[in-house]
Amino acid sequence: MFRLAFARSAIVARSAACTRASVISPRIALQVRHESSDASDGRKKALEARDHLQRDWDAKVITYEELKPKTLQPSANKYLIDVREPDEVLQGSIPSAVNLPLSVLPSALHLSPAEFKEKFGFEKPRHDQEVTFYCRSGKRSTTASDVAKRNGYTNILNYTGSWLDWTEREGKKAAA
Repeated sequence: MFRLAFARSAIVARSAACTRASVISPRIALQVRHESSDASDGRKKALEARDHLQRDWDAKVITYEELKPKTLQPSANKYLIDVREPDEVLQGSIPSAVNLPLSVLPSALHLSPAEFKEKFGFEKPRHDQEVTFYCRSGKRSTTASDVAKRNGYTNILNYTGSWLDWTEREGKKAAA
């Protein structure tokens, strides 16, 4: 890997001492420096790993038909997480869902399991555990999926139909 650096040449510096300051036109010399490939390979791999986590990404989208059986037979190994704010959850929620508002999700994923359980009332999901996000209309659940992915979660589902789709299909009236 070559690194380019700009520096004033010694010739310009010497000539500046002999001429008036108003007449000097600085010249820039190009210097080339070669870095060790071992150090740059390690740095390159670290940057690629970071970029992989930060790359735009979409979670697998789950439909109403795929979600419905999960609500009838909830499992401790699978979470259905409602990322709406608590005042929105008062209007109703999908059976077996737990609430973890999007506004606190990034910081919540950094809590220890004990702190997480104390604050939210349920076990912190493991990084390989199935986690399904939903919200009111699918926008925040998509953001939550991305936040979870960037925090190392690998088994993420996104119910983009969310609460509006659920209430329409279940025959309940959604509050506007």
